[in-house]
Amino acid sequence: MSKAIQTADLDWQCIDGIDIPVSKQFGDVYFSKDNGLLETRHVFLNGNDLPIRLGHLKDFEYFHVAETGFGTGLNVLALWQLWQQVRPSNHSHLHITSIEKFPLTKHDLIRALNAWPELQTLAQQLIQQYPFAIAGCHRLSFLEERFTLDLWFGDVHDVLPSIHKTTPINAWFLDGFAPSYNPDIWEENVLNHIVRLSDIGTTFASFSVAGVLKRGLQQHGIRISRPKGFGHKNEMLKAIWQAPELNELSKIQQQNSDAMQQEIGLDATVQLKQRQIAIIGAGVAGLTCAWGFAQRGHQVTIYDQLAPLSGASGNPLALLNPKLNPIAQSAEHLMTLAWQHALRHYQKFSAFRSIAINQLVQKDVEETLSIAQQYPEHILRAQIAEELELKTEFPSLQLVQAGTISPHQLSEQILQHPLIEFKQVNVESIQTLEHNQLTIYDEYQKQFGPFNHVVVCCALNNKTFFAKHSALKPIRGQVSWFNNQHQSLGFDQAYSYAGYCMQLDDQNLLLGASFYPDRNDDDVLMEDHAHNYDLMHSVFPEYARTLPPIKEWQGRASVRVQSLDYFPLVGKMQDDEEIYTFTALGSKGFLFAPICSEILVALALGEACPVPSGILQKLNPRRFQKKIKPKKPYYQKPM
Repeated sequence: MSKAIQTADLDWQCIDGIDIPVSKQFGDVYFSKDNGLLETRHVFLNGNDLPIRLGHLKDFEYFHVAETGFGTGLNVLALWQLWQQVRPSNHSHLHITSIEKFPLTKHDLIRALNAWPELQTLAQQLIQQYPFAIAGCHRLSFLEERFTLDLWFGDVHDVLPSIHKTTPINAWFLDGFAPSYNPDIWEENVLNHIVRLSDIGTTFASFSVAGVLKRGLQQHGIRISRPKGFGHKNEMLKAIWQAPELNELSKIQQQNSDAMQQEIGLDATVQLKQRQIAIIGAGVAGLTCAWGFAQRGHQVTIYDQLAPLSGASGNPLALLNPKLNPIAQSAEHLMTLAWQHALRHYQKFSAFRSIAINQLVQKDVEETLSIAQQYPEHILRAQIAEELELKTEFPSLQLVQAGTISPHQLSEQILQHPLIEFKQVNVESIQTLEHNQLTIYDEYQKQFGPFNHVVVCCALNNKTFFAKHSALKPIRGQVSWFNNQHQSLGFDQAYSYAGYCMQLDDQNLLLGASFYPDRNDDDVLMEDHAHNYDLMHSVFPEYARTLPPIKEWQGRASVRVQSLDYFPLVGKMQDDEEIYTFTALGSKGFLFAPICSEILVALALGEACPVPSGILQKLNPRRFQKKIKPKKPYYQKPM
């Protein structure tokens, strides 16, 4: 997935007043001229027996559908509509993974979906979250609907091998243009990965009965049938991966294995219950992780020795300030994926404010500014120095799609969730019980639990629970703020340089932040105020000279934590224990927390993971157990 995304190039045919998109790349229509919605229901929904299967999901059961061509989103919307009609009144969840090489622009998507009035309510929700045309996985969450869509932009040959199999696909929509127009999508490598991501019981449906598709599935032991197709089509493909027949000895062994699992409490139904989650640490990592579990119906208790946001996450305002890389690398660039996911995540909270960030370019000017040419102007654009409100000698990149978060307002909203409870407890140890359950102990050896999962999110103190956590280093940082009500910078933009500045409220300007590795002191120091002043003076000397004296400034110092290679640590430290670590977010905690939380929840609950396997490996907390040379930071010095 190393190529920039090209959007679909379309022609349009008007039939009976309906605009039907036609791909210039493939010379084929996106949906049937007869009735695309009815065809979707006949081929993909009924072809996978979804009305019955979805309607009988058990409490907390997770059902995963995948398709090989998102197109106009018609299949997704039809499935979503069916889900609303048949879903049980419990905590079951529908997840769709969809892949698209040539995504429609938002304008074309809106035009195409206007063909289906009965889907407009759902279409508007999809359009609202429809992602930028940037390669990689874009997670669109509709958790109130118990529905999630992972929309992967990229070539199916690149995307499928990169998907980590945390859970099998239950049903496949083998969609895409007809094999005669798009033969590459049915190549052996593609079908091999479709099977890799599946399991016994997975079903498959397609409007195509081409020999290459049938043979590709049959060679893996998947049973094919060819029922009546839609409209004038004589046939369609319907298939299921059935378990091989067992001989008598194998049947007896299987029965004994099932009986033993039930006896020790490992039968499958154990997992289909509300889980009890303990999260140690109430910073942005712990709070966001708790939100992810609770939104799926699980009970979460957050433990912290002090108050929520008492550590590095408790500054008065947080800035989502990623450094975007060349767009061709976006699919494997954690910061780019995290930025897009964070925008969609925080927009659901009143603590979020949308702004633009003027990122001053102080070195490698020509190379850095050229990146703006790779992105649409409504995302990123180059600016000369004279375009900025504050006088400076430096050009800049303006990240149009960015934002700020009020941490304490966010915390209050998260802690209002009925399935999240906060307790002020100084947790000192975790103990594994029988049946892989867990309990925790405070400093007085008081016991709490049992829990199905424990997530440790207490920054540098993670070392207390994981002896092998030697890859963490502290970094002291201090922010400053002061009265500037007579020369406000406005609330619609921020400035980023070796530090940053933005309006905190109607009266105060916020500056950040000092950066001192290997220090864990958190007193507010005048020398750090001076540091923040000097950073601003180096780029905005005229404005800096108008600021009030440093002795009138206020501030907050805290200790952030980074790993040796600057990537967060997310996952298990041992395979046989349901204890997870989630730390080392550095100065990008509010940027990384949403997507890392989704990754951790996926690993714990056995759900689809929203990043490619390459990023998952980079986040693996056990990566430092093998001696590796720390990598060069993949973003500028933290701010």
